[in-house]
Amino acid sequence: MQNPKEAYQCQTATEILERLERSETTASALAESALERIEQLDCKINAFREVDRDKTLEMAHAADERYRTKQKMGLLDGVPVAVKDAFDQISWTTRNGSKLTSDQPDDLDAPTVAACRRNGFVPVGKTNMPEFGWKAVTDSPLSGITRNPWDLDKTPGGSSGGSAAAVAAGIVPVALAADSGGSTRIPASFCGVVGFKPTHGRAPMHPGSHYGKLSQPGPIARTVRDVALLLDVMTESDPTDPRLEKRQWRHRDNLNDGLINMRIAYSPTLGMDVDVDPEVAAAVEHVADKFAELGARVVRSDPDIGDLRKHYETLFFTTSALMIRDWSEEQRAQMDPQHREVAERHERNLATDYLLADDERVRLMHRTSLFHRDFDLILCPTVSVAPFEAGREVPEGWPHPRWTSWACFTWPWNLTGQPAISVPCGFTRKGLPIGAQFIGARHSDHLVLRAAHMFQQVLPLTDRLPPIVTDRPA
Repeated sequence: MQNPKEAYQCQTATEILERLERSETTASALAESALERIEQLDCKINAFREVDRDKTLEMAHAADERYRTKQKMGLLDGVPVAVKDAFDQISWTTRNGSKLTSDQPDDLDAPTVAACRRNGFVPVGKTNMPEFGWKAVTDSPLSGITRNPWDLDKTPGGSSGGSAAAVAAGIVPVALAADSGGSTRIPASFCGVVGFKPTHGRAPMHPGSHYGKLSQPGPIARTVRDVALLLDVMTESDPTDPRLEKRQWRHRDNLNDGLINMRIAYSPTLGMDVDVDPEVAAAVEHVADKFAELGARVVRSDPDIGDLRKHYETLFFTTSALMIRDWSEEQRAQMDPQHREVAERHERNLATDYLLADDERVRLMHRTSLFHRDFDLILCPTVSVAPFEAGREVPEGWPHPRWTSWACFTWPWNLTGQPAISVPCGFTRKGLPIGAQFIGARHSDHLVLRAAHMFQQVLPLTDRLPPIVTDRPA
C-alpha cells in the first residue's frame, strides 16, 4: 500500500472510487492525506472551521472494513467530503459562521448529510462561511477570513467559500454547499472549480434554510462528473421534506449525449446595465464559440430579467431581519457589523413590500419560462468581476455597497428556482479563475450538466492547480 502522502494527488471522486474498488488505496490512507493537507495548507487558506481527526479516521476505518468484506455501502463509500457549516451533522457542531449559534454537537443529520452517510462518505471537516450565509464572500466574526487558493490576497467568494477553497486546494474532491443567491456558483467561479445549484426543491432541506424559497443545497467538485455523482446522493428522497418526489434521479446518465442542435442563448450581460470585466467577457465569449463548434445552435439573445435587485434584496435581507428579531442589543453587538446593518434596515420592511417582491419573483419565473420555449440553455458569465481583495464585500472603488450589485448574474436564478452551474472557462492575466454559467429551465438539470460536462471535455482546466498546491514542499 502506498504512503498516505501519495494516496490522493488531486484525484477526482470517480477516480478515487475506482482505486478503492481495485484495492489500490484505502479510505484510511485517503483520509490521512486529506487531514495532512489541511494541516499543511489551511493555516494559509482558513477553509475549515472544525476538523476532528478521530471522527474522520473512525469513518474511514469503517469504510475500509466494508471494502474488505465486499459490503460497499453506496456511491461515496470511502470518499473524503467537506461539509459546509450550514448543514447539521451528528456529533459535529453547526455554527453557520456566527458567534450566536450553539457550540453543542448536533444529534441529527441534515437530509443531505444523512444521504452522504448512507452512501459511506468520510467527512473531513466543516467549512467556513459568512454569518448565516448573508453575503457572497467568506469571512465572519466567528471564523475570520477565508482566502482564495489561487491568490491568498483574494476572496474565494461565498457563502460556500470554505467548501470551494477546500476543493480547489486539493484537500477533498467534493464538498457540500448551498446557494441562496450564488453561494455555490460564485465561489466555484472564483476558485476554478465546478458548482451546481439544482432546480429548487430537488435536494431535501430540513430544517429549512433561513432563505427557504431562494435556497438549494448543491455540490462543488473539480469535474462535472463528480458533481453529478454527489448530486445523485444529495437528491435522494427524504420524508422530512414534503416537496420531494420519490423518484430517484440519475444525474450521471446522459452526460455524453452531445450538443447537436441544442439551442443556447448566449447573453453576455443578461440584458442588464452592468460592466463586465473585459477578461471575463472574453473568456465566456470563447465558450460560446466552442459550443457552436460542438454543434450547438448558439444565438445571442437576452432573457427579460428586468431591474429586480431591490426585490431580491427585500426577499433575502428581510429573512435576515426575521432572524435577529428577538435578539438583544448585546447579542446584536456580536454580529458581523454589515450583516447587522442590512438586517436592521430591512426590519422596517412592510408585509406589502415583501409580497410585492415575491410577486415580481413569480413574474420573472413566467418570463423565463417563456424564454426557454426557444432556448434550452442560457450561457452567461457566472460573476461580472474577477476575484478581488479578501475581507471586502465589494471590490475596491465599486460604486455600490452590497454584494448583490456584482453578483447580478447568479441571484436571478434563485428567484426563478432554475438549475444553474458554474464551470471553469479560463484565467485572467494574473492567473485568477473565470467561470462560465449555464442555466436551464426548471427541471432540466440533466441538460445543464450535459452542456457543462461536454465543455469540460473540450477545455477541462482540471490539470491546472493553484500555486499554493504546486509550490508547497514535497
